[in-house]
Amino acid sequence: MIALLVRILGPHHRKHIAILLAAAVACVLAGGAGFAATQHLPVTTGWYWAITTATTVGYGDVTPHNAAGRVIASLVMLITIPLLASVFALATGQAAANGIRRVLAMRSHFPPSPYRLVIGMNPMVPAIVDELVRAGVAVVLVADVDPITLPAQVHLIRGDPTEEATIRQARPAEAEQALITGPSDGDVLVTSVLVRRQAPDLILAALVSAPSVRDALIDLGVQQVLSVTGMVAATLAKSLETPHAADAVAQLVEADNHRLSEAPAGPAIVGRPLSSVRAEREGLVLGIVHDGQFTLGLADDPIVQAGDSLLLAEQREAQRLERRH
Repeated sequence: MIALLVRILGPHHRKHIAILLAAAVACVLAGGAGFAATQHLPVTTGWYWAITTATTVGYGDVTPHNAAGRVIASLVMLITIPLLASVFALATGQAAANGIRRVLAMRSHFPPSPYRLVIGMNPMVPAIVDELVRAGVAVVLVADVDPITLPAQVHLIRGDPTEEATIRQARPAEAEQALITGPSDGDVLVTSVLVRRQAPDLILAALVSAPSVRDALIDLGVQQVLSVTGMVAATLAKSLETPHAADAVAQLVEADNHRLSEAPAGPAIVGRPLSSVRAEREGLVLGIVHDGQFTLGLADDPIVQAGDSLLLAEQREAQRLERRH
């Protein structure tokens, strides 16, 4: 019970908990010993009486028979019962306050950088957030949603993502990357303008439907503009053309035994063709990112340049170590 109370209360309350419980225990021990001495009972019986009295159980099988015993009983009741009540009042009050803060998105602990911003809400966002959390990525979600529906690891900025004050609370300049979504393409465009204004160098991805909005976002400097409908249609079309194409895509994004990562091109591979890098590097080199644009390098064999990145599919570290040993 003591351990549970300490966990419920924050560190700054632990000293109060310790003092109150120590005082209650001391009163029970001293009161029980004094009661046993005045009533000519074994000390264990006196402690039993003190515990039942302090917890307000009061079976009535042990009672004081003289004035000294009544005085001790009065002191135990007047001191120990309020002490224990104070402990549980602190615990329940702090638990209620934590619940209110979560419901109202008032938690003050912002995740340390780097973290990913997910801004806006559409039907895909819960699944995206769950996948990021499962991968151990720190996530800040900006949306007007009920925080109870989110994983505990997600830090919520509750508000309208199309308002500048809400975006400012998310500290976009400190994020590593941001995904912008919304119920409409117009909301995505407005939010993208606000984010780009506050974080000019932040890597942005956006989910939209209309080609005209896609072009506007690209002109705004959004590096990745994706159409969920277009991606699903293209994947299904490829699966009809090549039956196992959809399986290949699913294994890349869903398998638990590997992870996708983006690694900067080191000096050792700068100036070399991508095909030679693929032949030597451990793991699967999916392609190269140059000036924010990704290419598979199938139609040509691009030369790796300074500032480029490689998109990799690698075995997870734990499995790689297990295989080595």
